[in-house]
Amino acid sequence: MEAPRVPRTTELEFGGTWGAACLTLLLPASTFYLLLVSRTAGASLLSLPPFPTFRSLWDPTDLGLVLAWIAAQALLAQAPLGKVTEGTPLRDKTRLQYRINGCHALGVTGVVLGAGLAGGLRLSYVYDHFLQLAFAATLVAFALSLILYLKALVAPQNALAPGGNSGNPIYDFFLGHELNPRIGSFDLKFFCELRPGLLGWAVINMGMLMKEAELRGSPSLAMVLVNGFQLLYVVDALWHEEAVLTTMDIQRDGFGFMLAFGDLAWVPFLYSLQGHFLVTHPHKVSLPAAAGIVLLNGLGYAIFRGANSQKNTFRRNPNDPRVAGLRTIPTATGRRLLVSGWWGLVRHPNYLGDLLMALAWSLPCGLTHALPYFYPIYFLLLLLHREARDERHCLRQYGLAWREYCRKVPFRILPYVY
Repeated sequence: MEAPRVPRTTELEFGGTWGAACLTLLLPASTFYLLLVSRTAGASLLSLPPFPTFRSLWDPTDLGLVLAWIAAQALLAQAPLGKVTEGTPLRDKTRLQYRINGCHALGVTGVVLGAGLAGGLRLSYVYDHFLQLAFAATLVAFALSLILYLKALVAPQNALAPGGNSGNPIYDFFLGHELNPRIGSFDLKFFCELRPGLLGWAVINMGMLMKEAELRGSPSLAMVLVNGFQLLYVVDALWHEEAVLTTMDIQRDGFGFMLAFGDLAWVPFLYSLQGHFLVTHPHKVSLPAAAGIVLLNGLGYAIFRGANSQKNTFRRNPNDPRVAGLRTIPTATGRRLLVSGWWGLVRHPNYLGDLLMALAWSLPCGLTHALPYFYPIYFLLLLLHREARDERHCLRQYGLAWREYCRKVPFRILPYVY
């Protein structure tokens, strides 16, 4: 039987072709603008810092370091460690297999990094060459996106992404033309989703901590809080790596520039903006304030992890004792919608937890500058857009059942507010 063909994408997102073209240029430009502003004395978002030349950004050594980092993580991802699990059913009802060994990769990376530090590795090099490393990662993201698009042109038609099959090369390059591009059994999207960028984020934060220790004798409490909160997020993501298989990124989005740049450049170099900011703009956090921030991050994490674990457990096995007693709404597709537990509180409780944690990551930087709050502001806009995309998809997929769910759970992210 012939596999079902992916229909042409008719509903274009992000402003269509022009929006995709603008974002392809705007995202890298925004990254460097924010990094440059972070290093200025005033750290004002209204200032226009001097933009570096290509010669000052281009460093073959740093490009080699970025490529070596990605290659090392790719080898660890393919190592015969951990377990092999199946993803959700594809359009042709088949399931792809994925090796789940993120925690093993984290452990090996930590041991190697610790040995390097004991042997005199100067991790503050990351701060000193931050712009050059970010530029190298951007070049890699563009190159990978081009390879992915060209690969998709010769891929089977049923392997294309529902959202990136418009026929317009600019739009499909940005959104991702192929759903699950692979080299043999190596899944490129799954690998990039959590490994080089997420682990890179943790290493970059450590580099910022080491740079602050070099400059001031020891890392500040603010820097320790930022490192600790964000390391918890990274460890949690890798510990629950299998859960990413049920996310929108893996199930519905193609792998193009949007995800490639996000995974390889945006996440490691902008999500670490608070640590980068604190190197140049130290801030003293009192112990009572630190305790309050820790409690806020803990609350956000509890909501985030509880909601995501409940959803993933239910999607994989609705009869699991941990979720079997939850109330549900049947749909015409045969799937059921959770209408109690975390998902009976608001429609996207995981987003609420994410936003509370994002705020906690920025508060150690103080309240005198807006720059460290770029992440929670950006993340709020991202999640609002993502929530709208998810609402449209669920309405198309579940119809009247989704309307019934929305009636029973009227609030989207924040109870009694939105």
